[in-house]
Amino acid sequence: MGFQKEFFINNRNRLSSIIEPNSMVLFFSAETFPRTGDQTFKYRQNSDTFYFSGLTQPETCFFIQTDNSKHIVYEHAFIIEPTDYIIIWTGSKYSKSDVSEISGIERVSFLNEFDSVLEERIKCSENIYFSFKNNVRGIKYSYSKVNQYIEKIKSLYPEKIILDADPQFMELRLCKTDEELNKIKKAIEITGNCFNEIRKFLKPGIYEYEIEALIYKEFISNGANDVAYLPIVASGKNNCILHYIDNRNICNKGDLLLLDFGAEYDYYAADLTRTIPVSGKLSQRQADIYASVLKVQRMMIPMMKPGITINELNSKCEELIQEELLNLGLLSVNDIKNQTQNAPAFKKYFMHGLSHFLGLDVHDVGNKDVVLKPGMVLTCEPAIYIREEEFGIRLENDILITDDEPVDLCKNIPIEIADIEK
Repeated sequence: MGFQKEFFINNRNRLSSIIEPNSMVLFFSAETFPRTGDQTFKYRQNSDTFYFSGLTQPETCFFIQTDNSKHIVYEHAFIIEPTDYIIIWTGSKYSKSDVSEISGIERVSFLNEFDSVLEERIKCSENIYFSFKNNVRGIKYSYSKVNQYIEKIKSLYPEKIILDADPQFMELRLCKTDEELNKIKKAIEITGNCFNEIRKFLKPGIYEYEIEALIYKEFISNGANDVAYLPIVASGKNNCILHYIDNRNICNKGDLLLLDFGAEYDYYAADLTRTIPVSGKLSQRQADIYASVLKVQRMMIPMMKPGITINELNSKCEELIQEELLNLGLLSVNDIKNQTQNAPAFKKYFMHGLSHFLGLDVHDVGNKDVVLKPGMVLTCEPAIYIREEEFGIRLENDILITDDEPVDLCKNIPIEIADIEK
């Protein structure tokens, strides 16, 4: 479990080769958020900070500096001082030697020295890089510490050039190394094994939260750090709520159960969706819709090759979904004729895209116009939601892009009708 420090050293060296010469890149840990009067929400490190250091502890920061040849000439990490008081209340913390062993950063100091060291070292760099990205999906959120240091540097050193590091972070994180792929595959394996346990457990009368509890139990007991995202356990008409996370309703006879869940293993995510019959058998109508969604997925996966973009995949998927909706009688030829560019007819039944990148985050870095390259991992998740019939079906697998044919990393997880009914 875990990465060797050489992984993080290599990531920093790769970063130095694609940024401007004579630069400093600053990294800050994720914020902690209060949950109650004396407790915070469970902590997870900022993905970029982890990717370039392996350090998972709150209140951690570090920076690297390059010379005119783009070589790293200085790097320094800063951690909270592990006092007896902190250790008694929250447990052991990194020592300076721990930081060096994990990250490969040799210079390590306590946080109270950060400002003075930064003030001295910043004089040696022309360009100062920060991560301007707060998250992939564009949710508005302001990281106060980052903003504080950007404003401070602008004020004290107006001659310095402030640059956004996110394009470089994205470039490096998009294509996974073998080490990263092994983490993703392990997360998928844990998720698939959990799915099989759910199939054994599921029957009419069980509550969605009982399935959710089983997911957490199976993930943690099999070595996952956590869930990669809050599980969607949606029965009946809840199938049609795309981000349903209440998970409080009963699973009734005749319902479908839509499961969208994934383990996180060493910070790398799996993302799986299956839709299964609560009673063990699909109705004819459910089977027809299921077969259409599976058919679209089977047609889309071979298209996921180098040279194409997610936007192009989305367009092709939409054509296939529209064709299936016509065949199923959910759309008519007149519906297609009367649709507008801003309101295509298929959107009533398929509201989201086919794919997103997967890695350290379940919706990982990468824009939908990025040209696919070997080593990228994406989801493939066509769906049809019929709100007037109070059920929907989504099927999602994780796909590795290669020089040859795409590899379905979820191919061993049951998805055929005969298998999910077994």
